Amino acid sequence: MGFYLRKSISVGPFRFNLSKSGIGVSTGIRGLRVGLGPRGNYVHMGLNGFYYRKTLSDDQGKPQSPHDKPQPRYDSHGVMMEEVESGDVGHMVHTSSAELLSELSEKQAMMRISPLVWVFAVALIAALLTNYTGPLKMGVGVLIAVSMVALAHTVDALRKSVVLFYDFDETLEKAYGLLHDHALNLASCQGVWHVAASGEIHDRKYHAGASTLLDRKRTTICRKSPDFLQTNVETIAVSVGRQTLYLFPDRLLVYDGGRVGAVGYEELEFTIEQTRMIENEHVPSDAEVVGETWRYVNKKGGPDRRFANNPRLPICHYEEIHLRTASGLNERLQLSRHGIAKGFADAVSYLAQFTNRTEADAATA
Repeated sequence: MGFYLRKSISVGPFRFNLSKSGIGVSTGIRGLRVGLGPRGNYVHMGLNGFYYRKTLSDDQGKPQSPHDKPQPRYDSHGVMMEEVESGDVGHMVHTSSAELLSELSEKQAMMRISPLVWVFAVALIAALLTNYTGPLKMGVGVLIAVSMVALAHTVDALRKSVVLFYDFDETLEKAYGLLHDHALNLASCQGVWHVAASGEIHDRKYHAGASTLLDRKRTTICRKSPDFLQTNVETIAVSVGRQTLYLFPDRLLVYDGGRVGAVGYEELEFTIEQTRMIENEHVPSDAEVVGETWRYVNKKGGPDRRFANNPRLPICHYEEIHLRTASGLNERLQLSRHGIAKGFADAVSYLAQFTNRTEADAATA
């Protein structure tokens, strides 16, 4: 499989270790480590083989206010654009995720102290340079400033980090490996766009003869874990506007600023469509060009001679994925290579079948 599976995770001076009997934590220096045994304080969350552990704080996070409902907007030619945007992540609470989401949201909301310490350290060094009193005091001052910054980063890591451990059996490893590999296939497309809005065009002559107008932006699908979330598996991140979707073995985590939601794979509704896109940007190298048109067209579909600057535009065969859930997830991606999304959808369905069965077994255990 294309993803890694570690048996230990380091958070600052602490090391979390996974064994057959659970999770242990130790701290110390090389050759001398002091730790707590695997029967310590960890929580078993629904899916067999999935553990999460808090690092320091047990305080509850403050409730967050939901985002305002987006208002309709229009393009420069009066086309009403319908937003394609997910709802409030506060409503995205997957089964057995409430405690984990509360912890993640609390950690996200904590203010980092390292930026403030950076400012103080820079001010300290600037004061030493202004009132230079010799190399010894200068060296001591710089050492103090660097030590303060390093300590602040360690404190931030301990205060804000959450540790997730996954212990796979062969079936779950295969299921998540398929999802991971097919997500990387999507990432390999030369063009990946997030569609933020779409609208029906009534006067096509200003839009190259197209019937639908899309508001889209380039986005990324890549190997990445959320900030301050330490896990022993490699996860995939999908940027979708203000939110980021993270593919985990048991669920999809939705990050929206300092707030976090969770969606079970069994909740995802996939719509996969083949589409023809009139491309006014650079054509990706893996795209199939199936025709051409002009920026301004007449009623018969030919070039409108009234416009002097009327370049030819390629028509590309793309593929789109629309992800929805009843809890409010609503995201649309466009891919430059068609025929690639079905494998990803099938991998999600296969993983959903397994996680559903495992959660049902855990509930009756």
